[in-house]
Amino acid sequence: MSGFPAGFLSVPSIQSQEEDVMARLLSVNVGLPRDIPWRGKTVRTAVWKTPVQGPRAVRRLNIDGDGQGDLAGHGGEHRAILAYQLDSYRFWQGELGRDDFSYGQFGENLTVDGLPDREVCIGDRYRIGSALFEVTQPRVTCYRVGLRMNEPQMAALLVARGRPGFYLRVLEEGQIEAGDEIFQVGIGAERMTVAEIDALLYRPGHPRSQIERALRIPALSPGWRGSFQTLLAREQSGGATTGNAGLAPASGPPPAWAGFRPLRVSRKIRESSAVISLALEPVDEHPLTAALPGQFVVLRLRPARVAPALMRSYSLSGEPSERCYRVSVKREPHGVVGTYIDEAVQIGDVLDVSAPRGSFTLLPDDGPVVLLSAGVGATPVMSMLHALAAEASPRDVWWLYGARCGREHPFAQEARTLLRALAHGHRHIRYSAPDPEDRPGADFDAYGRLDMGALRDLDVPRHADFFICGPAAFMSNLTAGLAAWGIAEDRIHTELFGAGPSNTPGIVASPQRPPHLPPHLPPGPSAAGPMVSFARSGLSVPWGPAFQSLLELAEACDIPTRWSCRTGVCHSCETGLVAGKVAYRPDPIDPPGGTNVLICCSQPLGDVVVDL
Repeated sequence: MSGFPAGFLSVPSIQSQEEDVMARLLSVNVGLPRDIPWRGKTVRTAVWKTPVQGPRAVRRLNIDGDGQGDLAGHGGEHRAILAYQLDSYRFWQGELGRDDFSYGQFGENLTVDGLPDREVCIGDRYRIGSALFEVTQPRVTCYRVGLRMNEPQMAALLVARGRPGFYLRVLEEGQIEAGDEIFQVGIGAERMTVAEIDALLYRPGHPRSQIERALRIPALSPGWRGSFQTLLAREQSGGATTGNAGLAPASGPPPAWAGFRPLRVSRKIRESSAVISLALEPVDEHPLTAALPGQFVVLRLRPARVAPALMRSYSLSGEPSERCYRVSVKREPHGVVGTYIDEAVQIGDVLDVSAPRGSFTLLPDDGPVVLLSAGVGATPVMSMLHALAAEASPRDVWWLYGARCGREHPFAQEARTLLRALAHGHRHIRYSAPDPEDRPGADFDAYGRLDMGALRDLDVPRHADFFICGPAAFMSNLTAGLAAWGIAEDRIHTELFGAGPSNTPGIVASPQRPPHLPPHLPPGPSAAGPMVSFARSGLSVPWGPAFQSLLELAEACDIPTRWSCRTGVCHSCETGLVAGKVAYRPDPIDPPGGTNVLICCSQPLGDVVVDL
């Protein structure tokens, strides 16, 4: 290899490698992915590593005979080789009271004597045998190390005790063997240790000066760099001071009130054959908090006095206002809540309404904006169109909408009126099955569905922000099409009605089980604990002793969930807590922000409503 990148410091005046021996390679461990039964599921994992004898070739992405089961969380150029230290083995033997460890116990490829996390720095370079390595990041702990260790809390313990281990990038391929000496041949910029970098991301605090130091390390892996950049951007923007923006996706500003507030139905408007709008106003003299355009609220409805309340999330479809909220609801065939709102809710009724929430919001900018929707997916982007028209925005605004026919086209005249208030407004409507009375060129512009072909034909600007809402297939097709068209990921924004997509790393789908069952009550006799309501899924379930966390209850109900560590470290499971309180067991390493909750390690303290 020739030369070092900017910011990299080579060790000066190496006279003899013997003088720079830092550690010794005790064991080379490899393992290929295998299927492991776990909690009624099957996990595909390569965390079981076995020592090998003799020399092994190190390749750019792994060691011969080794593999990774989940390439989204492990493996790749910057996570090719995992190293763990004998000193940490000794620590865990005492901490856990165990004497049954063998090399590879922590899923590592290289077991080393020396190179502790509190001394090794990101960017340090080491020669082992004929291979050259560079330290790129701490280990990202997930639940699978707990499987290997038979200790469910292991992912959190590795972070809490500051002993994660670290990943290496292979700069020069070569041969290594147990017993090889390890020579340090380069020093990384900024001299930030593995333990410091790990704590900077996962523990509370995240001081700006340290984040800036971390971002000056050329060797830091892209994933960790992105997390620190997000943390820095949050700090520079004066955003929320709680939560961990580097781990959890942006969830919008904190809600204006906790739980539910009574609001009176002041108007009821039929927008189309199946969509009804409710205008909701305060029952007292206190004004509402104007929502951000695109946010949603949760309604708590009680169609039957003796049955549990029903929760539903609905986007706000009107102009952001302190006087009134407007929600627009589609009546689905056999839909209990839509039918109840259509037939039973009357003007003057009082409904329980959450504060607006959500991060699918119009961004302050002066560039073009494309509002793409189909069906009742028009509701959140309609509020964006209202906001743009209210300020007479000079932006280039594209309103692109698809429906079956004019009878099923809500807000048709309203959208036309709003677009006329814009200096640079564009409109294109497509009907897939127009009625005979629907007029081409007047009621709609073209036959068929709204798709990428339409965007290309219309010459929609590629440097715009795209906001997409509608049926799942509509959104997935447009999202994939825009990405293939070269639109940057941070310019594509989507809002999905109902439960979001799941992320269950390593779980192998069973051929005997459908890939996703509709949400349902958990099997077994009904429990008698507090009521847990999943707002997006429309399911309320009593809590019972069979579950250790809200995550476990959601899984038992086949509600799509997102998780990785299952111990309060990674924040993948962070979810909005609409109402109620929870207790943590164990406490998360860094608490979630605002009114969010980590469902992987929380239990309800009384009735709760979560945004799942």
